[in-house]
Amino acid sequence: MFIFDAHLDLAMNSLEWNRDLRWSVEDIRKEEIGLSDKPDRGKNTVSLEAMRKGNIGLCMATQIARYVKKKNPLPGWNSPQQAWAQTQGQLAWYRAMESVGEMLQIRNITELNQHLENWNKETSEKNPIGYILSLEGADSIVDLSYLEKSYEQGLRAIGPAHYGPGTYAQGTNATGGIGKIGRDLLKEIARLNIILDTTHLCDDSFWESLDHYDAPLWASHNNCRSLVNHNRQFSDEQLAELIKRDGVIGVALDAWMMVPNWQRGKSDPKKMNVSLNTMVDHMDHICQIAGDCAHVGIGTDLDGGFGREQSPYDLDTIADLQKIPGLLKKRGYSSADIEGIMHKNFLDFLKRAWQAT
Repeated sequence: MFIFDAHLDLAMNSLEWNRDLRWSVEDIRKEEIGLSDKPDRGKNTVSLEAMRKGNIGLCMATQIARYVKKKNPLPGWNSPQQAWAQTQGQLAWYRAMESVGEMLQIRNITELNQHLENWNKETSEKNPIGYILSLEGADSIVDLSYLEKSYEQGLRAIGPAHYGPGTYAQGTNATGGIGKIGRDLLKEIARLNIILDTTHLCDDSFWESLDHYDAPLWASHNNCRSLVNHNRQFSDEQLAELIKRDGVIGVALDAWMMVPNWQRGKSDPKKMNVSLNTMVDHMDHICQIAGDCAHVGIGTDLDGGFGREQSPYDLDTIADLQKIPGLLKKRGYSSADIEGIMHKNFLDFLKRAWQAT
């Protein structure tokens, strides 16, 4: 079944982890034997080849670069200009993948429909994977003129915050609202018809953002606080508000977001019983809140700073997402419901959002 993944840090992996994503997952793992600079060395799950094997023909592909002010202990760049330059390097990688036929940028409904048609009829094993550009954390937007530059480059979704305090909003593990600068950003996001990604917004910033924003929004990779009690997840009240606004929530595969009491670097997916069925638990919870299956999808975040050591034990590569339809079927989900969760809910959202552009 065709799969849409609403969150993959492909360029980050290529440039910061030095992974040639044209290689197979196995070859990348072999290349990283003996490396210990990052906890997921030799445990990656994503490559362009694996995406094709798993029929993951379209994704939201990120740019990400945090600007950290003095006294902020998080890693990042010392100026927004440096952060902007990092995102431009990531964009250059996506362009390089396009130039060799590996990827294809999607910017509007015409290109979306054409890509879906070509993917379904193409028999080549080298189909270009469609990607829609998303910015995770807005700190690299030096001023609002840079947002329009990004839109012209193809940016179609943006999350104002990531981890900690941010320029335009406060993120995971932080507190506080968005203030005037955040409200001005939201106005520009709405004007340009960029999708607001509420993922990572702390509770204060989430509710203030929604008080000042009435345009397309979603949560690209977010799980349920009722199942894992941490501010990184959304409460039932937050999920209900996103559903009320016709948003879609992509369920993520980072183990610490899937089960309670996970200890980074210590817990084991098998011992903690973290499986793809756990992902379905979060999907099912969202469906129960919604009363239907139209507001949940997939936003794996695979290789988003973690690998197999912090992924479901029954997932070796991203191609194993093809196990999910069978798991959903066992729970009584209909074929139409499964199709919606695997791709159609997000695709229908994009078509609605882009219809006027």
